[in-house]
Amino acid sequence: MRIIDLLKPQSIDLNARVKDKAGAIDHLVDLMDKGGHLRDKEGYKQGVLAREQEGSTGIGEGIAIPHSKTAAVKEPGLASMIVRDGVDYESLDDEPANLFFMIAAPAGGADVHLAVLSRLSRMLMDDDFRDALLKADSPEAYLQVIDKAEQVQIAEEEAEAAAEKEAAEKEAAEKAEAEAEAAAKAAAPEEKPYVIGVTACPTGIAHTYMAAEALEKKGAELGIDIKIETNGSGGVKNQLTPADIERAKGVIVACDKNVPVERFAGKPVVFVKVAAGIKEPERLIREVLDGEAPIFHGSGAGAQAAAETAADDDEANESIGRQIYKHLMNGVSHMLPFVIGGGILIALAFLFDMGNAGTAKFGSGTPLAAFLKTVGGLSFSMMMPILAGYIAVSIADRPALMPGIVGGFLATTGGSGFFGALFAGFLAGYLMRALKKAFSGLPQALEGTKPVLLYPVCGLVLIGVLMTYVINPPTTVFNQWLAATLGSMTTSSKVVLGLILGGMMSIDFGGPINKAAYVFGTASLMDASGNAVSSGIMASVMVGGMVPPIALSISMLLFKGKYTPQERHSTITNFIMGLSFITEGAIPFAASDPIHVIPPCAIGAAVAGALSMLFGCALPAPHGGIFVFGVVTNWPMYLAALLIGSLVAAVLLGIFRAKRPQE
Repeated sequence: MRIIDLLKPQSIDLNARVKDKAGAIDHLVDLMDKGGHLRDKEGYKQGVLAREQEGSTGIGEGIAIPHSKTAAVKEPGLASMIVRDGVDYESLDDEPANLFFMIAAPAGGADVHLAVLSRLSRMLMDDDFRDALLKADSPEAYLQVIDKAEQVQIAEEEAEAAAEKEAAEKEAAEKAEAEAEAAAKAAAPEEKPYVIGVTACPTGIAHTYMAAEALEKKGAELGIDIKIETNGSGGVKNQLTPADIERAKGVIVACDKNVPVERFAGKPVVFVKVAAGIKEPERLIREVLDGEAPIFHGSGAGAQAAAETAADDDEANESIGRQIYKHLMNGVSHMLPFVIGGGILIALAFLFDMGNAGTAKFGSGTPLAAFLKTVGGLSFSMMMPILAGYIAVSIADRPALMPGIVGGFLATTGGSGFFGALFAGFLAGYLMRALKKAFSGLPQALEGTKPVLLYPVCGLVLIGVLMTYVINPPTTVFNQWLAATLGSMTTSSKVVLGLILGGMMSIDFGGPINKAAYVFGTASLMDASGNAVSSGIMASVMVGGMVPPIALSISMLLFKGKYTPQERHSTITNFIMGLSFITEGAIPFAASDPIHVIPPCAIGAAVAGALSMLFGCALPAPHGGIFVFGVVTNWPMYLAALLIGSLVAAVLLGIFRAKRPQE
């Protein structure tokens, strides 16, 4: 398969005019759709936007390669455009992008196109090739430039493949030689330094190959031998052999996902993000050549130290607030499955036991209800230990997990609750960092005792003392004051609280503000003793998060002229997402038109949250949307709050948004 087999003339625009990154993505998606590659245009666009949230696909040098591998793609394809004046695409080098190639890859389909895409990535690293593309005056001329360069690239690949085959055959023959002769050859000095590396990004399409090409190109400029293994979505390519690892002076691991690294034990290894492989290949290579890369000891303390070094480098460039948020979100992301699964099972226990409503047995009056409540309660009780444990892991890696989890349990049993668990997570993480530094001077012979003896015992004692005598007493008093304050709030005060929480759920649709409100809501589902309770706060949070997608669907039905036909295709999808409490359904609309989408949605969500409090609604589950309305206190008025808030937001959307082209 050739590049020109994937890129059609109708999917090329040599004089595109876009104002910003969102506009660039919209235009490229339109070009991709014209080529007939898409099954679901909106679904594909959402996949592209989700990939951009993981990190910009603007790779620098004026190039951007947005991409998505999704079921919304019918067949593999490319779309391309040139923005002559350039556009801010949040590129790695902070420079405007003017040359765009968008990739569409079908989910679960054959990966034959990946070889073509990796070839394009390598071609784009050539300055002459990019200049020739920018000078093309028609789509046909554009394709001719690509075809000519690809023929040269294919010839080089065939030559490399032949050389690799010959080398493999030679290596197989050499295995028959005596062990002493092989060892002598391995010990012989090389004329050129030899550096190896591994590159990998989350999707494994573009950044993986761009980083490999950048490192190989810079290695050639520096006059060294270099071999880079790529861990793309099509599998491992150019795999490193034991002989490569033995010969190498050092290793560069430029990855944003886990790859096998134990094989590099005993070698100098540099751990960085894949973006660094694209932006700073010379610095990484010189770090290996100059002997500045630390020795990687494999599993145990060595691996942890290597991971911490990379983490420390990242944190040096981050604000304290960003570091705290990153660690907190690691804990929350691991906690949510326990909270959501357990909370919904508890809600179902009440739903299946309505015959005992109002009695002491409510929720466990039947065998099914008792089973659901027992299992759900067990899962729910893990909320605070898991939160604390994985906050600690984010700070100090695996050795901090046990102290963090125990600290979370001590917060639960000691009365300090959710806030105590937060303190426990951060304390355990930074305590473990301090212990690692304190034990760093021990003899090498005691290295193996650190992870199995010193860290667990010292960490457990310290977190136990701090939680029992320092954290729990004042935090318990604060929790009691907070519970009394919330319990004594007047109706008007509760309405204001619901207004704020509902609005927060619709400010950034899954971002820090949304997460802050949601975490506050889930925390309110558990009392200081660790028992699950129904919460008016959680009810306001959930209804506020349900409003934006539903409001957009209603607005698309009432004000069709304010939305493009492509946008209206997502009407039913957004209804379903909103009813399921999936706020992220509003992201594509907010990304393309934030000024006219976010304020109406936030206002409608705030109204819904306030009405939920006004009507005295309470919710025992942290998720579920309309599927758990049956266990909401005063559920008919809760449904009314959702409908009123959604209508308010829908009408405001119809007022604020301008008319859209209906072609």
